[in-house]
Amino acid sequence: MLTRKQYELLVFIDARLKETGVSPSFDEMKEALDLRSKSGIHRLITALEERGFIRRLAHRARALEVVRLPENAAEMPARGAPPPRFSPRVVKGDFRFSGTVVSDPSETIQLPLYGRIAAGTPIEALRDHSNYVDVPKSFLGAGEHYALEVEGDSMVEAGILDGDTVLIRRTDTADTGDIVVALLEGIEVTLKRLRRKGDSVALEPANKAYETRIFGPDQVRVQGRLIGLLRKY
Repeated sequence: MLTRKQYELLVFIDARLKETGVSPSFDEMKEALDLRSKSGIHRLITALEERGFIRRLAHRARALEVVRLPENAAEMPARGAPPPRFSPRVVKGDFRFSGTVVSDPSETIQLPLYGRIAAGTPIEALRDHSNYVDVPKSFLGAGEHYALEVEGDSMVEAGILDGDTVLIRRTDTADTGDIVVALLEGIEVTLKRLRRKGDSVALEPANKAYETRIFGPDQVRVQGRLIGLLRKY
């Protein structure tokens, strides 16, 4: 699910590409969305890229490609038209205890909620198998999944906030740039963006207040990759 600003930016980029063949500049995006700074645009683009809606083309300035559009793409405005007014579709739920409340249980799948994961200073992993969260099947693909509650603010610029419930696809491999659950030296777990350079593994926060931490290849074990999140309002 996209936020209002993410949706408006995606519509604007798609319309400009169809009209001119060139993606708009950060200044043009900032003006179109009525934002005060380009840093906000950077965060929106990163969020759209992480969710698989756009792709940055390497070695080309201002090069963005729209990979896919939201499911309601048929309702998107004509070329060059301003972004539509956002009308959210909210499913009420309590993700901490019983998960999303839906009218048709067949549309959800129950995932184990393992406890809190640090998005700041790593904390010891909690393997509590007594809690579960109900997740819409459309959120998940193939493979095994689990959920974790986020504690901390080091991933806020990637749109991951304290108290969110992240959905993780279990895997022991990940590409550079993926947001992963990383087990440190067998006892601590954290949620960070993975970077590799040679034999070194960097765990990168999405908050300038935190520092990137560098580890040897034997100190970090990937336990899953972020595929989505749930947020309780």
